[in-house]
Amino acid sequence: MARRRKFEDEPDNHDRWLVSYADFITLLFAFFVVMYGISSVNEHKYDELTSALGTAFSGAPGNSEFRTPPPNTDVGADRMPAKAAASPSLIQSLAINRLRKEKQRQEQENITAIVTNLNQSLGGLAQNGKINISKNERGVRIDIADGLLFTPGSSLIKSEAQPAITDIAQVLSGNLYTIQVEGHTDNQPIRNQQFQSNWELSSLRATSVVKQMIEAGIDAKRLSAIGYSDTQPVADNDSEEGRARNRRVSIIVLYKKP
Repeated sequence: MARRRKFEDEPDNHDRWLVSYADFITLLFAFFVVMYGISSVNEHKYDELTSALGTAFSGAPGNSEFRTPPPNTDVGADRMPAKAAASPSLIQSLAINRLRKEKQRQEQENITAIVTNLNQSLGGLAQNGKINISKNERGVRIDIADGLLFTPGSSLIKSEAQPAITDIAQVLSGNLYTIQVEGHTDNQPIRNQQFQSNWELSSLRATSVVKQMIEAGIDAKRLSAIGYSDTQPVADNDSEEGRARNRRVSIIVLYKKP
């Protein structure tokens, strides 16, 4: 008698092919969805975004906003994300900040170079305390003691002081910064045939230096002269030493406004 099978053979499942077919159809559907998404990109906005990126990072002038799309744009125009429309302003802001920082860096390098060149040209006078060169929030400041430039109570520049002003002018002629020449006095009143007060004296001393700088080659459009009398002291007027420090002409190389 034949031994009975422990397990009976399961009948064949003739519908298993449907599983593979369904997987294939799903993948095919996903493929066509991706292809449709790619083909529906608004080419006009894509070109505008590319142009905006190039303009922002190259620093070249150009329109920073997207233009209105022409009629009958692609059906995918509505699918462009909202960020795309805001991208140009963001890119422009980043580009402006980058350019501003670059200009500030170049400005600092230029100012440092001016100070270095002035110290090289006027090193002897600076060591003797006749000229003081410094930087502040306004720009480069060159303070010249009045004793180096003028005789007491006069606005005529000494002949021996002219080479120093010429050296300053030669250094400053290599750039286009605005230059303000300021005249300062101590608080001792003056009254003679030429000057009725320290206001006239300080103003004419500043004007004399401006004229000398123009003769040395500085464009007159860059220059201005102003007299402050005794209103901006740098030392105490109670001592002779302090009054001597206050009697000065200051040449200011002004920073460019951002």
